[in-house]
Amino acid sequence: MQKRYEQHCDAELLVSSRLRNQELIWRHWSASALDRFLSDWLFWSRPAQRAPEGDWRTWLFLGGRGAGKTRAGAEWTSFIARTGLARRIALIAPTFHDVRAVMVEGESGLLALPQERPVFEPSRRRLIWRSGAIAQCFSAEDPEALRGPQFDAAWCDELCYWSKPDEALATLAHAMRLGEAPRKLVTTTPRPLPALKRLIAAPGSVVTRSGTMENSANLAPGFIAALRETWTGSVRERQELLGELIEDVEGALWTRASIEAARAMEPGGPLDRVVVAIDPPVGLGAGVDACGIVAAGAYGSGLQRRAVVLADASVQGLAPQDWAERAADLARSIGAREILAEANNGGELVRVVLKLAAPDIPIRLVRAKVDKRQRAGPAAMFYAQGRVAHRGRFAELEDQMCSFGAPGFSGSPDRLDALVWALTELLDGGEGPRVRTI
Repeated sequence: MQKRYEQHCDAELLVSSRLRNQELIWRHWSASALDRFLSDWLFWSRPAQRAPEGDWRTWLFLGGRGAGKTRAGAEWTSFIARTGLARRIALIAPTFHDVRAVMVEGESGLLALPQERPVFEPSRRRLIWRSGAIAQCFSAEDPEALRGPQFDAAWCDELCYWSKPDEALATLAHAMRLGEAPRKLVTTTPRPLPALKRLIAAPGSVVTRSGTMENSANLAPGFIAALRETWTGSVRERQELLGELIEDVEGALWTRASIEAARAMEPGGPLDRVVVAIDPPVGLGAGVDACGIVAAGAYGSGLQRRAVVLADASVQGLAPQDWAERAADLARSIGAREILAEANNGGELVRVVLKLAAPDIPIRLVRAKVDKRQRAGPAAMFYAQGRVAHRGRFAELEDQMCSFGAPGFSGSPDRLDALVWALTELLDGGEGPRVRTI
């Protein structure tokens, strides 16, 4: 990591030297010539942000947070649209809001570029360039919407946070049938998802990578320092800052494959019991552990009883009354019949703040009698048995699950603790509907 940082500093010095020499020439340039230079993407961009040479079908730009992925995607899309290299383009993000707020109207989006700006028609979810090229907006939550349209190019943003990556990519593949050589760009912070691994290994795929620090000149002061303070020495530092694809951690209780299987599993019946489980933090402020808040439900009986993880509302830095309100709001929104809260830290304070926030919901305190790994073991077994489904993608919770238990794991598994309490109650604490009051 230090070597990468030094390389970045050397690159900055080189650019600074070039700019100082260029200043002497700028004074004699016309305004239009200066504008053209300042908007010259080939000059200002880094190699990882530029489309690879050669005959490729999929370009994957894997980068850390703030590495310039969105700008690279917007520049490539704008170029192929303005020059007529593509006529029909698909823009796909985790949600429609992400397409509009990031890919189209964001600080580095298509409408913020210094070149020709397309006409954006929000009601029709499309952009139109003077060349006649049209880009249509899609949400990865609705893969079926990609049936029917056809494209010769696509920009897929944050693939690793799509709720249905396999379905969306499969449907998109059938829609990429225009032109002589349809191409797609995937810009994402990598996570070890099977869909991403298959894309990387596919014939015709080219990968470029960039860490967050390589783009530090375009980021707010202190941004990188704050992220490093949070993640230094952790797996997430390599993933979120360096943009590395992190595989399963040896010794962890969960694997990515078990998480993907849980996400693919369809609930087999109506939920007869729903709970919200809480792992309260000790203290206040940004430096303390997060308050784990996880909701889950269950259905069936005996060995056929199954659980469904419904939400992860964990939060850091809130006062007790605020995280209690957050848990209460979640419980009401999903119809939870009970709130469980670990009482090892806080005891009566936990009871009081939750009763104030949720006087209408039964609350029960639970106490840990064994260490966290022993408590988590049965929950991991439930996943191995195929008894737990995930209704959605819970990135931070899942990252915690896939690193917990491995040698060198640091930090508090706050989200995981809340999950374990919920699953233990639903699958190991009794069968069928049950409510206890205090």
